[in-house]
Amino acid sequence: MDKSLRVWLLLALLSSLLLPWHQQEAGLLAGEWLGAGWPGDRATATAAWQVLGLGRLELLPLLLLPIVAGLLDMARLARPALGTVLMALAVAALAWLGWLSWGAAPADQPGLGWGALLYAICTLFMLSTGAAWRGACRGDVFVCGVIALLVALVGLFVMFPVLRVLVGAFEQDGAFSLAALWSRTTDARVWSLACVAGGQRCGVAWNTLFLGLSTAAGATLLGLAFALVMTRTGFRFKKVLRALTVLPIITPPFVIGLALILLFGRSGVVTGWVSAWFDVAPGRGLYGFYGVWLAQLLSFTPIAFMVLIGVVEGVSPSVEEASQTLGGSRWTTFWRVSLPLMRPGLANAFLVAFIESMADFGNPMVLGGNFGVLSTEIYFAIVGAQNDAGRAAGLGLILLCFAVAAFVAQRRWVGKKSYATVTGKADNGQHAGLDKRMSMALALLVSLWTAFTLVLYGMILAGGFVHQWGRDNSFTLRHYSDAFGISFGEQGLRWVGTAWDSLFTTLAIAGISAPLTAALGLLAAWLLVRQRFAGKAAFEFATMLSFAIPGTVIGISYILAFNAAPIELTGTGSILVLCFVFRNMPVGLRGGVAAMSQLDGSLDEASTMLGANSFTTARRVVLPLMRPALTSALVYSFVRSITSISAVIFLVSAKYNMATAYIVGLVENGQYGIAIAYASALIVVMLLCVLVAQKLVGQRRLRRVERVQGAAPQATPTPSELVLKKVQS
Repeated sequence: MDKSLRVWLLLALLSSLLLPWHQQEAGLLAGEWLGAGWPGDRATATAAWQVLGLGRLELLPLLLLPIVAGLLDMARLARPALGTVLMALAVAALAWLGWLSWGAAPADQPGLGWGALLYAICTLFMLSTGAAWRGACRGDVFVCGVIALLVALVGLFVMFPVLRVLVGAFEQDGAFSLAALWSRTTDARVWSLACVAGGQRCGVAWNTLFLGLSTAAGATLLGLAFALVMTRTGFRFKKVLRALTVLPIITPPFVIGLALILLFGRSGVVTGWVSAWFDVAPGRGLYGFYGVWLAQLLSFTPIAFMVLIGVVEGVSPSVEEASQTLGGSRWTTFWRVSLPLMRPGLANAFLVAFIESMADFGNPMVLGGNFGVLSTEIYFAIVGAQNDAGRAAGLGLILLCFAVAAFVAQRRWVGKKSYATVTGKADNGQHAGLDKRMSMALALLVSLWTAFTLVLYGMILAGGFVHQWGRDNSFTLRHYSDAFGISFGEQGLRWVGTAWDSLFTTLAIAGISAPLTAALGLLAAWLLVRQRFAGKAAFEFATMLSFAIPGTVIGISYILAFNAAPIELTGTGSILVLCFVFRNMPVGLRGGVAAMSQLDGSLDEASTMLGANSFTTARRVVLPLMRPALTSALVYSFVRSITSISAVIFLVSAKYNMATAYIVGLVENGQYGIAIAYASALIVVMLLCVLVAQKLVGQRRLRRVERVQGAAPQATPTPSELVLKKVQS
């Protein structure tokens, strides 16, 4: 028997004997069952005691599965035959578990606990092992297991919640109705073109599409400019520039809008200066398309930069040197050689920025004014006076169609060409420099954008140290004291500030979510780039689904899907972790796909030829070469878990309250000083965490680098030599 199968059979048996089969009142992470007396009651007992002590004989077939599988192995069956039997047993067990949990479950039955969930995971891997023994995935047990795990997770935590809420688009008075869907998705408020004919406004669908295309184009170009300045110029402050590029994404979304209002609003600093100098009345030009577009550029350019930086670094200097050897100028080399090799990164950056713009809720909410978009329209359809969940689902379906169109366009533009430039062969390690005029223009653009960003954050920081902005600008620390006060007394150190509870909860949730998001995203990228399996295109689309739909819809879909047995998560910390993991996973996936497209498949083949299996190749060869993508996934998922607002506003509870939801409450109560102080503290905390993550993950080394100016290049192992050394060790 395969060693991994032995582990899964043993874990399945132990999950039935030692862990509670059902979930307790406080959720999966509360650990109530640890303090309950053994063997426990119906809510805390293991599956074995449910059968032996409580007479629940319907669970007996599940207990017998690992025992029967072990006995079959002792019968010395051939692997294909044993694989067929294992698949049949696993499918039967999963179907029976589903029937007991959904179909035949009484109304008062608790949700599935640790025992049932671990048992289901073990059974899933038994199924994938049997499929591998029958020849699936060329007999690779690891690849089959990864495919089964990711398909199951995406199906349960992406497809099921989204389909659950989108079904509402067809429902009217509890019945299925195509007419209801037609009326909700073809309304004049959605598709009107009155603005083209001189009317007041266009429909929210056209607004969303135009804003998404404009933001994606601008963010991709700015992200490419930052990446080129970082890698192809002698810019003196590259470390400072890299730190500043992550500032907008570690900021709660409405804070950038607030800073823009402080600068360009009717009572803003710049507006006041312009009004005084030119004797014009303050206008409302910030509120509408241009204000939202500017805020989204500030928010999403760093995301495009993080997707592109690894791709720009990965272009081999050898091809650029060949172009210059053949007489090509620096401009020709960049335009005809380097830029086409960056096409996967450009396409992925554009796609991510476009979907982020469509799903954005905070910036249109603060700066939209009369410029409505689909995300805000969905929010008001749910929480407004109309309370029309069907209309919200119909608008969500339109967003989904836009995402599908962008996904198809991206795949057609990239095409099936090879963009691999990291082949394992040594090169001189020096990228071709940019044209002097282009280098100066990019440096000027990056410097101006950086200065503008610094001014915005100066406004944010200043707002936390004044009593009341615009009325009493005298210095004070009262807001920070109220939010993060600490006292020392007879009982020791006490966290008396009002913000500590939500901050600790937020950091814990984000710390759990980030590594899970990065691991799943890079695993999915490895499958999509390196493996062939049926339904790969559908799987890739499913991973992007939760990213394309506004967070408000995702939050409500999770409530509808996981508010009752068999999976009860509403009000617990688990639902926040799962929401963040599967909503943020597409960024790690797209970054991993872009980075892995540049790793030649010969690296994997060399590892396999030297005796390594797929797991060893992925862990010791591919993963070290994907450090930029890993860093991007960790950083992005961590900060988005902290700054997200649209999804978690429906999922937080009194026990698990997130920082952004708490700040929104402060703003609603008019406590702007404490809200800005809290946001400023979050920015500092996240910036430190980002720098630590980049330091811990490190940088990949693709080629020789000259350490000292004028010194001979130090020979370092090429990727192929690393493969040989790691596999032999």
